[in-house]
Amino acid sequence: MNFRTIAASVMVVAALGAAAPAVAGPYPDRMVQILVPYPPGGITDIVGRIVADRFTTEFGKPFTVENRPGAGGMTGSDAVARSNDKGYTLLMGSVANTTFPAVNKKVPYDLVTDLIPLCRVMSVPNYLVVGADSPYKSLKDLLEDAKARPGQLTFASTGPGATPHLSGELLATMAGVDLTHVPYKGSGPAFVDLIPGRISMMFDNAAYSQVKAGKLRALAVSSPERTPAAPEIPTVAESGVPGFSVTSWYGLWAPKDTPPEAVELLRGKLQALFSEPATQEKMVTLGGKADLACGADFATFIDAELAKWAKVVADANIKID
Repeated sequence: MNFRTIAASVMVVAALGAAAPAVAGPYPDRMVQILVPYPPGGITDIVGRIVADRFTTEFGKPFTVENRPGAGGMTGSDAVARSNDKGYTLLMGSVANTTFPAVNKKVPYDLVTDLIPLCRVMSVPNYLVVGADSPYKSLKDLLEDAKARPGQLTFASTGPGATPHLSGELLATMAGVDLTHVPYKGSGPAFVDLIPGRISMMFDNAAYSQVKAGKLRALAVSSPERTPAAPEIPTVAESGVPGFSVTSWYGLWAPKDTPPEAVELLRGKLQALFSEPATQEKMVTLGGKADLACGADFATFIDAELAKWAKVVADANIKID
């Protein structure tokens, strides 16, 4: 074989090598992005960063968090649903993902068909709070007054259709009272009126810090059981409204085209992380608890939440354009 033949053969092999696609290694073989559909600093963001930090260490590939707020969380959620990148963009979502379809008929994605539920990892109760100087010492006091003065007691929320709003509507329906909803643009502005008593009450999962600071009084928690963060506070259910149950929960989803082996790998890592005592202690400091449900269990839970919030919205005749 002469020099020209050898050179030609080398060029052919090089060309074939350049034309062949790179063979992907085991998942993940590059950076993975976790989208948080809310601004930095909230519980969804904090939990997303706990996951990202651990996964970066566990997998040896960077897991980064990108905050993409908008439309109450729908913007970031839709971005993951449409990503089509086989598990390299994940969604750190929340209970809001199951309230969207009930209050907004224009949700651009389908939670059940466009996303794969990995694990629910944490839950936080909504604290039913009043001002520290409020005359209400218990939920029983508040409900008795609400029945005596229909429509005169007000409850604040972080906006129409959010879980604080829907929690108040559910309480009114189940307790048979008439409460007047007053929406605010977030917890902070609502607390400004709640603390001095210009608003009667509020459900909110960020209120625990104000309770500890002595600015608000917690009458009850919305979860079915008392929270480890504040075991002295009774539940709404044990305070006279049997069956009442609302939790703000947080979980991870993957796009629908994520390979099954990647899905199972991520679920296993999440189960390990949120089963650790150190992680569970972090969840308590955030006012909640580690609350694992993965795979089919998470999917069944999501179906139940979708049905529950659809009924709450229909019963309260809530309409949001």
